[in-house]
Amino acid sequence: MNSFSSKFPKPDKVTNESFNTRLLDNLTTAVVVLDKGCHLFHMNPAAEALLETSARHSHKAHITELLRNGDIIEQATATARKANNTIISRKVELVLPSGNKVLVDHATSIVNDTSGLFFLIEIQEINRSWSISRKETVLAKHEITVEMIRGLSHEIKNPLGGIRGAAQLLASELPNSQLQDYTNVIIEETDRLVNLVDRLTGPYKKPVIRRINIHEVLERVRNLVEAETRGSIRIIRDYDPSLPEISGDLEQLIQAVLNIVRNAMQALTENPKQQNPQIILRTRAVSHATISSELYKLVARIEIIDNGPGIPPHIIENIFYPLISGRAEGTGLGLSIAQNIIKNHAGLIECESQEGRTRFMLSIPIQNEGSSA
Repeated sequence: MNSFSSKFPKPDKVTNESFNTRLLDNLTTAVVVLDKGCHLFHMNPAAEALLETSARHSHKAHITELLRNGDIIEQATATARKANNTIISRKVELVLPSGNKVLVDHATSIVNDTSGLFFLIEIQEINRSWSISRKETVLAKHEITVEMIRGLSHEIKNPLGGIRGAAQLLASELPNSQLQDYTNVIIEETDRLVNLVDRLTGPYKKPVIRRINIHEVLERVRNLVEAETRGSIRIIRDYDPSLPEISGDLEQLIQAVLNIVRNAMQALTENPKQQNPQIILRTRAVSHATISSELYKLVARIEIIDNGPGIPPHIIENIFYPLISGRAEGTGLGLSIAQNIIKNHAGLIECESQEGRTRFMLSIPIQNEGSSA
């Protein structure tokens, strides 16, 4: 018996605890552990992403500090403790401190440990599968649209080149220089059409990839917008200074973010009823995020939020397609180009909007998990 025990020693408690923590941290289901007073003891990365906070920042915070309606979780823990059983709640809407709402199922269990009583809460976001499917659809439709436009632009630019060349030859043969005004119009309009087609297809330039701090991108954009608006719009910075560097093309990322921020700026300045116009630039690290069927261990999330009139509901699903714009003077190219740039960085841009709050979310991978979601 002794030899059996020495051959197969009992697992070390510290090793077990470390292994259990790693198991929790690698789950895609959000797991929150509360102490008996409903203060945060532990949360895994999936819970950090869902609740838009970090375990380190929120350690020992009461559940009502993590959720505006945290009393729902408090009631579940009280019921679980009284029944001494797991309590399952369906289709519960959790309200985050930012005001964002998440529809979830959650199960609350009691865990008795030598160090005390804890509540284990498993939270499953109901619309997670729908959200992943929607992201895949957005990227697929955008890629198809861009490829179609590139093929069409090739067919358009060939005859335009012939028209321009013929107009130049005609101009050189005209006996009266005043008649060249007509050929100049043909040449100028041809060049304008070629330029429009080039803008429709987005940048052809191959990204110059290097390690960059995403806050450098946001600060460049902020300086440009503040110079243009002369301080008429309040720009609020809500950065996560611990965000790791990403791999990307600095100039292209500046262009993508600038296109979105300029849209917000125009929506605010062109609205005569707008009061206290502001744009929020926010950065966060999101764990275990899925982009186009790929699971990434860590993603840089950039949020651009304005308090303008919002995007009309009838175009919200199509705003990333070329020539779709909610402004009479808009070309509908800025968001399409921005989406194309972020897609070339293996990322995605999403948008949600209502009157008084429009939020664009740019997700760019920092670390790849190396597995399909």
